[in-house]
Order: sequence, then C-alpha cells, then structure tokens
Amino acid sequence: MSSDLTPRSASAAPVVADDDNRYKAVQAKLDKLGKAMDDAALELEDLHRSMERNAGHTEDVTTDIENAGLDAKFVRLTVNVALALVGASREVRKLSDTAQETADLTHETRRAHAKLYGALDDIRSKRREKTPRPGFFNR
Repeated sequence: MSSDLTPRSASAAPVVADDDNRYKAVQAKLDKLGKAMDDAALELEDLHRSMERNAGHTEDVTTDIENAGLDAKFVRLTVNVALALVGASREVRKLSDTAQETADLTHETRRAHAKLYGALDDIRSKRREKTPRPGFFNR
C-alpha cells in the first residue's frame, strides 16, 4: 500500500499574486484559489483514508508477527509504526479540514466581492468614456 504525494489535478498550480486588482481579475483569482483548495481538501481526505487503512493493516501485521512468535522487538516496532500512522492520519485530517474551511471562506469572499463590486464593474464596463479608478474620489 503506497501513497502518491504528487498533486493529481491541474488546479494545484499556485494562484498568481500580482497587483492586478481589477474586478474580473480578483474574481478569477478567488475562483482559482477556491477550486485549488477544494481539490487539496479532497486529496488530503483521500490521503487520510489511505493512512487509516495502512494503520489498520499494520495492526493486523502486528498480530500476525506476534502469533508467529517473532522477537518482541519486532512486535514493538510494528506497533510503533501503526501508532505513527494513526497520529499522522489525524494530522492530515486536520489539514484537510483546514483546507476545506479555507476553500469555503474563499468562495464566500468571492460572493461578497461580487455583491459589493459587481454592479459597479458592470456599469464601468459598459461605458464608452473612461471612468475614474476606484478610490479616486477619496483623495
């Protein structure tokens, strides 16, 4: 039983952090980040389940080598591996939960940004004349 730790999706590429703060650019960045975090959460959940299966298998191996009469140090070592897998699995689960929470907050932020600035962008985009950039009147 092995785990493939390489990203399986194309959305694992980082989201570009640049100074392009136009409405559509921000929406695209938030969308890409949200999708990447959703994918990361799913992949981490798969890793979590795989680690739990490996921990269970290792516990079975512990019982098998104990019943086979092998030296007690091998039983202890195998128990330690099983415990390490359980602990690592728990931490991967926490990481998966954090990734999903981040994805949810990113989607929520994208919706809030659209609600606040979508209509303004729509108005500015349909004008033939240039309009002041956001913040111009705050000077």
